[in-house]
Amino acid sequence: MIGVLLSFGFVFLVIGVATLFDKLNVFNHEGSRKFIHIGVANWWIVAMLVFTPEDYLWAIIPPATFIVLNYLSYRFNLIKSMERDEQSANDLGTVWYAVSLLIVTFIAFYSASLEASHWLFHSDALRIGALSILAMGYGDGLSAVLGKHIPSRKLYGNKSLVGSLTMLVATLTIALILFPSLWFIMVLVAIAATLIELFTPKGLDNLSVPLILFLLLMVIL
Repeated sequence: MIGVLLSFGFVFLVIGVATLFDKLNVFNHEGSRKFIHIGVANWWIVAMLVFTPEDYLWAIIPPATFIVLNYLSYRFNLIKSMERDEQSANDLGTVWYAVSLLIVTFIAFYSASLEASHWLFHSDALRIGALSILAMGYGDGLSAVLGKHIPSRKLYGNKSLVGSLTMLVATLTIALILFPSLWFIMVLVAIAATLIELFTPKGLDNLSVPLILFLLLMVIL
């Protein structure tokens, strides 16, 4: 329960700081959105500190709650700093963010709690989860910011060369911090994450990047 309360406190702190920055014009509205996008991804670090693998049912409470809260915010514009200025009917990116966080949290913590003989067991499940979620947070978040503000050629749809290079560098940096001895595999993983983000339709990359990366890493590591 303490872990759940600390989790909610952390996420609402990130949202509160972003809202304050938005009102003080430290960031523009889109900058505040991306601050939340990147900041909330760090919840995974908090979760690893406050939950044990056996606490997986407690660990999924925060992301499960935010599926509902994010949908209500999307539907009624409750948390303005988290929503786009012009919402579209299919722009459920914040909801998919919480859905992917829920799925990765449950599988990673549950897998880490199992005995080595179980088919789903993986000793590095929590680090794999960290890479998947942080790649979504930092990689996708920074690529959107830099891709929009630094002019470069378009690669696919509205995705730019600068944005894709940012995704590659951010994911590779996180991957090498978490798995420094597996540098060659991590280079391939960063390339895979960049391609996933590049070819995923707008909004759905919050779902595709962490889930595909997580499943890929659980299989190959």
